[in-house]
Amino acid sequence: MRRFRDAVILLMLVALTGSCAIQKNPVTGSTRLLAWNWNQEVQIGQEVDQELVAQYGLYDDPAVAEYVYDLGKVILAESHMRREDTDRQFRETEFFFRVLDSPVVNAFALPGGYVYFTRGLMVHLNNEAQLAVVVGHEIGHVAARHASQRAFRQTLGQIAIIGGAVLGQEFLGLPGESILNLSSQAAQLIFLSYSRDAERESDRLGVEYAAMAGYAAADGAAFFTSLKRMSEQAGHAIPTMLSSHPDPGEREKNIPRMAAEWAEKGYSQEIRNEERYFQIIDGMMYGDNPREGFVDNGQFVHPELAFRFPVPSQWQLINQRNEVILLSPSQDAVMILRIDGQASTARESVQNFIAQEGININSQSEAQSSGQYTAYQADVTIPQREGDLRALIYSVEYDGRVYRYINYTLTGKWDDYAQTFSQVPEQFDRLTDRRILAIQPVRLNVVPAPRADRFRNLLPAQLPMDITPEELAIVNQVELDEQIPAGRLLKIPVQ
Repeated sequence: MRRFRDAVILLMLVALTGSCAIQKNPVTGSTRLLAWNWNQEVQIGQEVDQELVAQYGLYDDPAVAEYVYDLGKVILAESHMRREDTDRQFRETEFFFRVLDSPVVNAFALPGGYVYFTRGLMVHLNNEAQLAVVVGHEIGHVAARHASQRAFRQTLGQIAIIGGAVLGQEFLGLPGESILNLSSQAAQLIFLSYSRDAERESDRLGVEYAAMAGYAAADGAAFFTSLKRMSEQAGHAIPTMLSSHPDPGEREKNIPRMAAEWAEKGYSQEIRNEERYFQIIDGMMYGDNPREGFVDNGQFVHPELAFRFPVPSQWQLINQRNEVILLSPSQDAVMILRIDGQASTARESVQNFIAQEGININSQSEAQSSGQYTAYQADVTIPQREGDLRALIYSVEYDGRVYRYINYTLTGKWDDYAQTFSQVPEQFDRLTDRRILAIQPVRLNVVPAPRADRFRNLLPAQLPMDITPEELAIVNQVELDEQIPAGRLLKIPVQ
């Protein structure tokens, strides 16, 4: 276990400290020690962007992508990255604005000009001005070079903490970025926590850039009201993704105050473009996409790829775009399913894996899944300093693809899980339930309120996919019993 963790820590330490240099900050114009020079930031952003898009996927709607890109360019034009007194290397850096196909409410930026928003965030906003503030906030992180600042400040002890925890989790000696199928650098940047001072600076810059572009920057406070309500509904003070951010309630108050300061400087802030924004998100997917897999009556079913397999009772399932992870109730056993794009047969898939250095082969043999699909399996031991791992590597050929399970636990626990490790892949089978195969994701329909009434009374009697009225009130930035005037545009889920 220590070997994998030490490797992660070493790679991160090299990345964080190997190129420290005195660099200029485009926001302040001053110089300071940073982890990377600007060319390195651009290169890092480019490399991690490719990994991130492959892992999470872009939201498949050209109109949405074009809209966000165009708005990004408008806000970027007002930022420090495009001002006449800014160094040429910053002014000429190309920026990319992307919408990720994720239901999580989030936005973040990579070094060098890569900015991301999730569809989950977009459905929680009510107008273009709110999105403009978020866009400005993320551009602010890039302009102020917060990632390079944070990386420089990391100590070895902090890196060790990141290597063992923030990178997703460590599962029985395999580091989180291996589970997430990301490089250590990508994982470090994606899960990077900025200081609260950095977040406050980006809030200030987000308001500045949006206000200078003419947007009603004070409207950005409504989104932080929504974040606060989401936190309260979830039962904790601050969402995990925002644990290093200022409290949403603080931002609720500060954003209108900062917007007023820019109004006093003569910047008219009238642009909201509510109708245009609602046109863009009309029909946007809401929540998890069931076509990419879900649990139904003890089976993981994948409508898009038309397969299924059993989920052991009380095991936790984590469904990623490129993999499915199962964790035992005691979190002392793991099963990971991925498509093996490098192999053309089940035998090749397993033998490629077990050919890696440090893996001891106990046995290997032909197998079958559900009595009809060609499979191959190997029982192996993986030596670890703090306790060897024993694993079943099982690959199955199905519909022109090779699916590979990596099922493992500590050697001393093998007898507890060996039967489960075998039963799950052996029961991999075709999905034939026509109801599940035809399932479609929930989408938001933007409709005018047909009458004046309380919000709760304007909702359908039955909501899809366990969506609650309280959840929809937050999405619409209203209270559940708030009186809604006739004609007001509402976001209503349909499936």
